[in-house]
Amino acid sequence: MLKRRIIALVVLVVGIVLGYAVIRSEQPNPPAILAHHPFALGLDLSGGTHLVYEADVSQISAGDIDTSMESVREVIERRVNSFGVSEPVVQVQSGGFGAGNSHRLSIELPGVTDIEKAVALIGQTPYLEFKVQSDSPQQATVGADGKVNIDVTGQFVSTGLNGKYLQQTRLVFAQGSQEPIVELHFNDEGAKLFAQITKDNVGKVVAIYLDGQVISAPVVRDTITTGTAEISGGFTPEEARALVASLNSGALPVPIKLISTETVGPSLGAQAAHAGVNAALIGFGLVALFLLVWYRIPGLVAVIALGLYVVITLTLYKLIPVTLSAAGIAGFIISIGMAVDANILIFERAREERLRGKSVSEALSAGFTRAWTSIRDANTASIIIAVILFFFGSSLIKGFALTFGLGVIISLLSAITITRLFLRALPTPTASKAGKFLFSSGFTNSK
Repeated sequence: MLKRRIIALVVLVVGIVLGYAVIRSEQPNPPAILAHHPFALGLDLSGGTHLVYEADVSQISAGDIDTSMESVREVIERRVNSFGVSEPVVQVQSGGFGAGNSHRLSIELPGVTDIEKAVALIGQTPYLEFKVQSDSPQQATVGADGKVNIDVTGQFVSTGLNGKYLQQTRLVFAQGSQEPIVELHFNDEGAKLFAQITKDNVGKVVAIYLDGQVISAPVVRDTITTGTAEISGGFTPEEARALVASLNSGALPVPIKLISTETVGPSLGAQAAHAGVNAALIGFGLVALFLLVWYRIPGLVAVIALGLYVVITLTLYKLIPVTLSAAGIAGFIISIGMAVDANILIFERAREERLRGKSVSEALSAGFTRAWTSIRDANTASIIIAVILFFFGSSLIKGFALTFGLGVIISLLSAITITRLFLRALPTPTASKAGKFLFSSGFTNSK
């Protein structure tokens, strides 16, 4: 009994410290434990811009559509990230209700409320180009702080060979070694240009740029006249596939057209966040009041366990991190209800055992055993639903599914471990009126 009480006390203290850290982490001078992990707020809570683009895939074969759309998504996401937009969400939407056979890009830019700026961030078609190593020396300058700064902008110069000359890029594997190789196929004009470039630059680096960023920098080994080039050098299959997708996005650009814009102001986002927090606090308070009035001491234990569940869940939201939206907060609130449901099942089974004449400790032990099957099945069904919603739902539904599913898993663990730990650490109630009152109502016959 003493060991259980010490463990319960340690868990309680850790929970209090962690809860304090979670609360203080959103205020000035947060504690070090969560100082670098603020809550990631979605577009509807932080304000920003939501853009929807429709892609023209009429000139692309059916087998290449998914690859091309994913390539454009990656390039747009890289462009947005380069401008420092916090937690952008770029998703491909294909088909679905009301969309027919269309292929769209849904782009959420938290913190960006200027639509013109948002459209400028997206830009046009991904641009692929080849640059060759320059013979010009590096330029060195001395800054105001006395440090030597080397200008490397002149190291590579454009060759005039870009994505419009690239006919196809594909992934192949070397015979014998099975080494992944990225194979480039140029059209006739590109083949002639590439042949001249490789002839003039044997032993030098020909860098491949996508949207101004180097994605590969192979060394020219010999003149290439076939219009086909190979890029190798220790790629993993995943890296090689990513490179092929990037190159194809430049070679096979997918025209996109802006069809929808929506701006969420920071004040509206703040109101939504405030309303969500208030809803969570009110819901938690009402649930706690019910547990205390109906189950008394066991209800108090359930409230403490519920508080630890909330602290653990919010901590994971920060550490993963989980981007919180209004739908995500709704999923979190519902998961609190699931956590309470598990405790109520346990207490009601314990109540039935008490009515059969068992002691409080025996009734609680039997209550956990009998309730486990129902709790397991109910939570498993909820987790399956959350997984289905996450993989097949829109971005709004995914936010709800993630917080709800994560909350259900944590609530399952907290109800079975934390609640049980604290209840088993309680002293056995006496036969006095006070002892009977504290463990009455939901646990004994009112008679």
